Amino acid sequence: MYDLTGFQRDLLYAAAGKDEPNGLELKDELEGYYETEIHHGRLYPNLDTLVEKGLLEKGELDKRTNYYQVTQRGHREIEARREWEEQYVSPET
Repeated sequence: MYDLTGFQRDLLYAAAGKDEPNGLELKDELEGYYETEIHHGRLYPNLDTLVEKGLLEKGELDKRTNYYQVTQRGHREIEARREWEEQYVSPET
């Protein structure tokens, strides 16, 4: 996961929190987080990169709509990242 941009990590995390989201659902989720519009020209190439890296799978809902699902590798990478982060930032109890 070290070679992902922050935006790509956020996309991966958002996809992990939803059940087979489509691109527009992920776009809406990240627009709420970033509080700014995310253009298709930014969203879809980054989703394609995550698919190419084996972190997301892309499936077809219909001829116009794809869905995304985090792969086992993607889940492992998220877990490894969270473990790494916890070394430096632990949740307050």
